[in-house]
Amino acid sequence: MTDRDPAASCRGPYGDGAGPGDCGDPARFEVARHLRAPLRVCPVHLGPSLLMADGVLWPPEISLIR
Repeated sequence: MTDRDPAASCRGPYGDGAGPGDCGDPARFEVARHLRAPLRVCPVHLGPSLLMADGVLWPPEISLIR
């Protein structure tokens, strides 16, 4: 899969796209955030995104996207 959709890639754990730890794995979950776009993350970064990403709602709203 060389032509992966960048919107479907993991943006965790911070979601700003500029962090050194950008994963690039396929996103499986979407985490709702306050006044920000939802954060799409892989299973590995789901937990860290709930704890460290900006604007995550509490209790968290998590959707399975595929």
